[in-house]
Amino acid sequence: MAAGLAVRMVPLGLPPFVVKYAGSMLWAVMIYWIVSTVFPRLNWVRAALVSGTVATAVEFFKLYHSQGMDAFRLTLPGILLLGRYFSVWDIVAYWVAISAGAAVDQRLRRGE
Repeated sequence: MAAGLAVRMVPLGLPPFVVKYAGSMLWAVMIYWIVSTVFPRLNWVRAALVSGTVATAVEFFKLYHSQGMDAFRLTLPGILLLGRYFSVWDIVAYWVAISAGAAVDQRLRRGE
């Protein structure tokens, strides 16, 4: 979580593409880690599918607007938890990151 915040909020001189998507990708890997930790009996494929579904659902939730929800999205917790703007490219970044995280998890589970 600290790395994702640093990439987005600390002026590290990173290219804009990295600043935009690295935080999203780290967030998605965090979702994978949470799912695989909370449900340790899930194999890595199912954990990845659940994580990708959760991340995609959160992204689509950005299309829902109400006065209270929009006000929350303007706060720091709202930005960090839900984000502000819908992006298909964020969904792509989530699935790429979750796939990479699941591949690492598979190797770790096999003891490589």
